[in-house]
Amino acid sequence: MLLSDSVTITDDATRSFYTKTLQTVHNPKTIADGVRTPSLGKITFPLVLQYVDDMVTVSETAIIRTMFFIWERLKIVVEPTGVIAAAALLEGVVKAPAARIGVIISGGNVDLAQVIKEAGGNAHK
Repeated sequence: MLLSDSVTITDDATRSFYTKTLQTVHNPKTIADGVRTPSLGKITFPLVLQYVDDMVTVSETAIIRTMFFIWERLKIVVEPTGVIAAAALLEGVVKAPAARIGVIISGGNVDLAQVIKEAGGNAHK
């Protein structure tokens, strides 16, 4: 099973997946700059429809919490977009009890000042 994810406020990909029609979002303000696009691409969208089994969304807060979790526990600096899948799993959005799950965590392109500003002291809650 292949699961994809996006940020709640940039849910054009999720809406596109469920409606089978390319959806757009106008200038989403998200810490996950890798998904800060108006829509899936014309090449990407058919691939998502063909290969992805389900899509979920996660909140900005979940992304920040997951970034801090990975920094503190694994000592790995990861960018906000690179932890979206892990956030979905750690926040319980994806439920697969007793399943073996692989999560790709990627990227080190992080604006730490922006992350700290966005976290506003809520990273550990």
